[in-house]
Amino acid sequence: MDPSGGPAGETPLPAALRTLAARGEPRRYRKGTVLIEEGDHGDTMFIVLSGRVKAFSTDQRDREIVYGVYGPGEYFGEMSLDGGPRSASVITMEPTLCVVITRQTLRQHIIANPDFAFELLSRVIARARAITLRARDMALLDVYGRVVRLLEDFAVTQADGRRMIDLPMTHAEIAAFVGCSREMVSRLLKDLENGGYVARRERRLELLRTPPARW
Repeated sequence: MDPSGGPAGETPLPAALRTLAARGEPRRYRKGTVLIEEGDHGDTMFIVLSGRVKAFSTDQRDREIVYGVYGPGEYFGEMSLDGGPRSASVITMEPTLCVVITRQTLRQHIIANPDFAFELLSRVIARARAITLRARDMALLDVYGRVVRLLEDFAVTQADGRRMIDLPMTHAEIAAFVGCSREMVSRLLKDLENGGYVARRERRLELLRTPPARW
C-alpha cells in the first residue's frame, strides 16, 4: 500500500497531501476507536486514507455535539500542533486507515515544501469559518431549519442525478449535529418522508426535492 496514492479502490489523496502522507506511518483502526481525547496534549495529526471519523464533544451528562465528519483525503488533529490541548475528541465511525504525522515530520515537510503552510492555514481558516456558521445556525435557525441545512450540506449528486446524503447517520448522530433530541429528529424526518422530500435508501437518505424554508 502506497500512502501517497491511497489503497487500491480508494480516492487518491489531493496533490498537496501526497508527499506529506509518504513521510508518515499508516495505521489501521477498528470502528469505535478513539483517536484523540479532548483535553489531551498531542503532537500528531492524521490523514484519512479510507473510512470516516467524527470530531465531537460530550458534557457531564454524556450529551454529544458533533463538529464534523472527515473522510478520505481529509486530515484532522492539526489544531493541537501548537502544543495546546486537543479541542475535541475524534472517533472512527467505521474501519479506518490513517497516516499519522508527527509535529517534527510536519515541520520538515513545510521546510521542504513551503507552499504547504498556506494549505494548512487555508484548512484552519475554513474550519474556523464552518464553526462560525454553525454557531450562527444554532442561534438563528430552529431545529427544522438546522436539520434541513444538514441534509442540504451533506447531499451529494450521484451519476444518475439523485441527491444522496453521503453519510449513513443514525437519528441520534443527526441530533448530535444539530443540537436537539433524537426524538425530534425522528419526527421531522418522518414528516419530510411523508411530504415526499426525502426517502430512505437502506441506511442512507435521498433528498428528493428541496424542503420548504419553514415547516
